Amino acid sequence: MLRDKEIREPLFDFLEETYGKIRIFEEKRMGKSRADLVMVSPDALYGIEIKSDADTYARLEGQVKDYDRFYDYNYVVVGVSHALHIREHVPEWWGVITAEKIEDGVDFYVMRKPLKNPKMKMKNKITLLWRPELAHIQEINQMPKYERQSKKFVTEKILLKVPEELLHFQISEELFERDYNEIMDKINQFRIEKGRKPRRRKRRRWKAGS
Repeated sequence: MLRDKEIREPLFDFLEETYGKIRIFEEKRMGKSRADLVMVSPDALYGIEIKSDADTYARLEGQVKDYDRFYDYNYVVVGVSHALHIREHVPEWWGVITAEKIEDGVDFYVMRKPLKNPKMKMKNKITLLWRPELAHIQEINQMPKYERQSKKFVTEKILLKVPEELLHFQISEELFERDYNEIMDKINQFRIEKGRKPRRRKRRRWKAGS
């Protein structure tokens, strides 16, 4: 029986070998759920849900709805005990990867490649960026700073100004360059200037690709 913790590290290597330049974030909040993994490629974001042999489908229906709101493509990675029926539990545009324990590690097989997610909305995807990252997108697109405006206001202006095809690349680039220490300093500086309390630092887990 394969468990989640046994799947993750070998999966990182498999995805890097398959996709090349990637960065992977773990446990990313999305709506009412958490994405197990978010894979950043140069022009798209992939949501990845892991269902090990020890997991059930109890929460999957709600998780699928949240993944579909935010990510360009989605995968479910399952232990072989789920391989026969998993396609009945996810939409046809979701990719499926099976994970099987072998003598020297874990073997992965792409049962179905993902298709473009028809339910993703850019207004949701862009909220995955933090305020300093949005500010950089404003800067490179020669937009006003809107320093006194809300994040919602700024994202709406970016969506009006920047073509969606270009914005996919710019969002990925911001996530490739994300430095949690540096960006938290910028966020806290912004909060202090607004008279709000700074946020406490949290440990973040991520995997960088080549």
